[in-house]
Amino acid sequence: MRELPLPFACGGRRLSGTLALPDGPGPHPAVLLLPGSGPVDRDSDHRRMPLGVTRLLAHALAGAGLASLRYDKRGVGAGPGDWRRAGLYDNVDDAQAALAALAARGEADAGRLLLLGHSEGAVLATALAGRGADVAGLGLLCGAARPGEEVLRWQARRIAPTLPAPVRAVLRLLRTDLEARVAANHARVRATTGDTARIGGVRLNARWVREYLAYGPAADLARVRVPVLAVTGEKDLQVDPDDLAVIAGLVRGPVETRRLPDVTHTLRARSGPPSLRAYRREARLPLDPRVTALVTGWAVRTAGGGAGS
Repeated sequence: MRELPLPFACGGRRLSGTLALPDGPGPHPAVLLLPGSGPVDRDSDHRRMPLGVTRLLAHALAGAGLASLRYDKRGVGAGPGDWRRAGLYDNVDDAQAALAALAARGEADAGRLLLLGHSEGAVLATALAGRGADVAGLGLLCGAARPGEEVLRWQARRIAPTLPAPVRAVLRLLRTDLEARVAANHARVRATTGDTARIGGVRLNARWVREYLAYGPAADLARVRVPVLAVTGEKDLQVDPDDLAVIAGLVRGPVETRRLPDVTHTLRARSGPPSLRAYRREARLPLDPRVTALVTGWAVRTAGGGAGS
């Protein structure tokens, strides 16, 4: 495979991406890769936690004969601006511009484009598909089917028992219910009007949080008529694996869902109990081979695996 820089514009901003190409002259079926939330770059790397999800998927897809585009978010890597000032729908706009840039490349077959998102990237892919994006398929890795507010409250319930014992003891001592505290913070964020806000001493991307709390993917999922792959790990602490059944019930096209035992939100396997603290260790591992096999197999079946196929 080879990789080329692919800059593109959105709303007066110049964003930077990487076009990964398989061997052969093309045009190739191609995938737009969308990473998770927060200040992560085109490879899904945070400065304190290099997850590499989109980079590893790009390389796996190239090995299967598909091109891909991944790009830096606003205010991250080579992306201009401040990521805390970008709303959820700004991110959807950027994804739409990236898809157009990919479709315009001669190496990519504009009739065989796929969207593939992880975590928030799955939300962006869903919203973009709901806008009527001209794609042949939609891949949702750790994708939610419920409104953001419900997702975040579910996270609080799921994460609370996995916290270290001293932290749980302090919460009990202070009579603090983690889910109730999260709900209270949501109310404080909703009362804000600016792009950013300081909640509990932390500067937040308030506009993104407000928009995410209110966004419900069900309506957009119900507009999808192309093939969908939805994969979530059984040990995901951030997205309810039960949402797979909801996705299958909403999408009007062919749906393939997979609930993977022992796989966490990082798309790696973990033998012990899931824990946010384990993410750093998991990040040093390759993606679970079941994930890459599912993604590449589905992509080849849906869009083909090479020029003219």
